[in-house]
Amino acid sequence: MLRYIVRRLISMIPVLIGITAIVFLIMSLIPGDPATAILGSYATPENVANLNAKLGLDKPLVQRYFIWLGNLAQGDFGRSFSLNRPVLDEILERFNATLILSGTAYLLCSFLGVLAGIISASRQYEISDKLITFVVLIGISVPSFFLGMMLIVFFTVQLRWLPASGMFSIYGGGDFVDLIRHLIMPALALSFVATGVIARLSRSTMLEVLRLEYIRTARAKGVKEFRVVTRHAFRSAVVTILPVLGLQAGFVLSGSVYIEIVFQWPGIGRMLVDAILTRDILLVQGGVVFVAFCYVFFNLAVDVLQLWLDPRITRK
Repeated sequence: MLRYIVRRLISMIPVLIGITAIVFLIMSLIPGDPATAILGSYATPENVANLNAKLGLDKPLVQRYFIWLGNLAQGDFGRSFSLNRPVLDEILERFNATLILSGTAYLLCSFLGVLAGIISASRQYEISDKLITFVVLIGISVPSFFLGMMLIVFFTVQLRWLPASGMFSIYGGGDFVDLIRHLIMPALALSFVATGVIARLSRSTMLEVLRLEYIRTARAKGVKEFRVVTRHAFRSAVVTILPVLGLQAGFVLSGSVYIEIVFQWPGIGRMLVDAILTRDILLVQGGVVFVAFCYVFFNLAVDVLQLWLDPRITRK
C-alpha cells in the first residue's frame, strides 16, 4: 500500500502544477487592468505604473508565473491588496465556514444517497423503488441554487421557520443551535443533486451484486434478507460506490460557491466572488488553487480507502 500511495503522490505533482498554470493563465486573460481597478479614482498613469511595479505586473507573463509558483511552493500565497492581509490567512479563515457547509452537505448526500440506492435496489419495481427513482430524477434535474431560492421562499418567507442568510444571527444567537438553524437550508440545497447521483449509482451497483451467485446461495441457506443486503451485498458494492463518493466531494465543494452567494454564507465561494469583483488576483488565484488542492488530496484519500477495502486494485 505504501508504494501505491507514493506512486499516486508522485503522479499528483504534474496535476497540481497544471492546475496552477491554468488558474494563472485564466486570471491573466481577464480583460482590464488590476492596478486601475485597485486605485479607482486615484488611477493616474504614474500611480498605475508604480502599483504595477510593486505587484510585479510589469514583468513578462512566464516570469510572473514562476515567481508566483515559487512563492506558492514555500507556502506564500501572497498578500491580498483589497483586504490588506495575507491570502493564506484569509483562505484558512473562510475555509472553516466552507468546510462546515460542504462537510455537512457531503455527509447528507453520502448517507441519504447510499441508503436510497440500497432500499431502491432491494425493493426493485415496488412503490418505494418508483418513488425514490422519481425523487432522484427531480434531484438531478433541479439546480442547487434554484432549490436554495425555493427553500428560502417556503421556509423563510412563507413559514418563517428558518433564517435566510448568514452563518449566525446578527443580534443574539451565535451558539450551536443558531448555527444549525442557519445551516439546514444551504446544506439541503447543496446536497440534493449529489444525493440523486449517488442514489442512482448505488442502486445500479446493488442490483448487479444482488444477482450474483453467492447472494442466491445465501438466500437459499435461509439467511434473512436484511442481512443479505447489508452484510453481503453492500460490502461488495461499497468498493464500486466509493469512487463516485470522491467525485461528488468535488462537486459539493465547487457547488458551495453558488450556495454561499444565495445564502450569504461567509465561506471561500463568497470570498472568491468578492475578490473577482475587486480584481484581487492573488486572492482569486490562491482560493481556487487551495480548493483544487483539497479536492485532489481528498480523491487520494478515497483511493487509499478503496485500496484498503479491495487490495486487488494494486494489480491495475
